[in-house]
Amino acid sequence: MTKVREPRPDFLLVGAPKAGTSALHLALATHPDVFVTTPKEPKYWLCENAPPPHWGGPGDRHSQREWIWRTEAYADLFRPAPAAALRGESTPFYLWHRGAQRRIAESLPDIRIIAVVRDPIDRAYSNWMHLWSDGLEPEADFETAFALQDERIAAGYAPFWRYRELGLYGEQFRDLFKLIEPARVLVVRYRDIVDRPVETVDRACRFLGISEGQVAEIPRDNSRPYVAPGWRPRVVGPLVRTGARAGQFAAPEVWRAVSTPLVSRLQTRNVHRPSLTPEQRERLIPAFADDIQLLSELTGEDFSDWLSTRDRGSFAQRQAASKLSAPA
Repeated sequence: MTKVREPRPDFLLVGAPKAGTSALHLALATHPDVFVTTPKEPKYWLCENAPPPHWGGPGDRHSQREWIWRTEAYADLFRPAPAAALRGESTPFYLWHRGAQRRIAESLPDIRIIAVVRDPIDRAYSNWMHLWSDGLEPEADFETAFALQDERIAAGYAPFWRYRELGLYGEQFRDLFKLIEPARVLVVRYRDIVDRPVETVDRACRFLGISEGQVAEIPRDNSRPYVAPGWRPRVVGPLVRTGARAGQFAAPEVWRAVSTPLVSRLQTRNVHRPSLTPEQRERLIPAFADDIQLLSELTGEDFSDWLSTRDRGSFAQRQAASKLSAPA
């Protein structure tokens, strides 16, 4: 008699927002032996069997309406999975959130975790660019916004606004490894998702115990079109933020339908985002240097390339460069 499995995940894809989790999630979702949830990021383990905190940053409250916090609702996400499928979900914030780490360790003793990490300065810049391009980030200068983290935490902004803190992977893994043995955690680098996509998916498949050679490519991640400074963010940005505040009282799909044409007015097509200058990176490196060393010690992998002053560009830019440099 076949044992009925509990409706719960066999693996979690975590890491940090804007680190490549979406791209790897979409790639694994095409594997015939894998079932992933809809929505992609239920955020269930961030909640303590209660609704999420009442975050107060621009757009935070309408976003929270999509969080899955009830146990039965979370279980329902996995009930459609085929009997033999490996089931997973992808919520990057689980690595950062210590309460989520504890709940996962206590409730999912056999869980396997794939954690995606990216150069923390590049990640923070992409995080800021995402919010800026959506009209939610009012600060047009990345370094100024980066320096506002503590002030915004005190004001009750959601985790996605923590440009520095989300990239302190060393501290996050240090605490995770106290709860879950490192052998059940696979660390994947963003650069490998871009430069060696097929090999990276196969490595994840080996770790999960499923067949390799089933996924031919990794889709482009969820990058936003560049928003150039000027009248658009000055005029349209406040309208987006006002609408986002009102959006907390409407269903998420209603806000998306209303906001999409407004946000599109912000974006500048066919223009790449500007790269961080070496001087900008040099000023930001001290915020992460000690943590990068800790991460190297914990994983046994060298992450010192993150101390470079060279900007590596967006996913699309890196993917294009990788294809150009590939042998014919």
